[in-house]
Amino acid sequence: MGLLRIYFNKCKTPSAAVALLLFASTFQAKPAKMVFKRYVEIGRVALVNYGKDHGKLVVIVDVVDQNRALVDAPDMERIQMNFKRLSLTDIVIEINRVPKKKALIEAMEKADVKNKWEKSSWGRKLIVQKRRASLNDFDRFKIMLAKIKKAGVVRQELAKLKKEITA
Repeated sequence: MGLLRIYFNKCKTPSAAVALLLFASTFQAKPAKMVFKRYVEIGRVALVNYGKDHGKLVVIVDVVDQNRALVDAPDMERIQMNFKRLSLTDIVIEINRVPKKKALIEAMEKADVKNKWEKSSWGRKLIVQKRRASLNDFDRFKIMLAKIKKAGVVRQELAKLKKEITA
């Protein structure tokens, strides 16, 4: 607004000032975009970061206070969990507050939570990490040889392309 005031004061004629005001009025401040899309809500699927349930997908079934939630999953008992232990995912299922275990399982199957998670980039990354962690020394050696072989093939094809371009 300060820059507009400077230009307005420098206008020699009233028509120039009106033109400047009309021009400036076309630029409106855009509302700020929402940065966060994952909110703590009932039905939000979360990943447990650490503890005995590390790596499990759980569903928030109730919010206890600003630091804790009641979480549940088909293969565990319902417990309170601190939000610091949870990473919220993009997956949300339609459930009532504090549903019975049977209703929760049905809702998770209906929403296809497991497949959505495995198809997400985050889920695929965790699957790859687990697979790499389970490799033994010989498997890592075979992967190293495959990478060397692949790099050699890429280098040969690149040399062919360079030769075609220069010829």
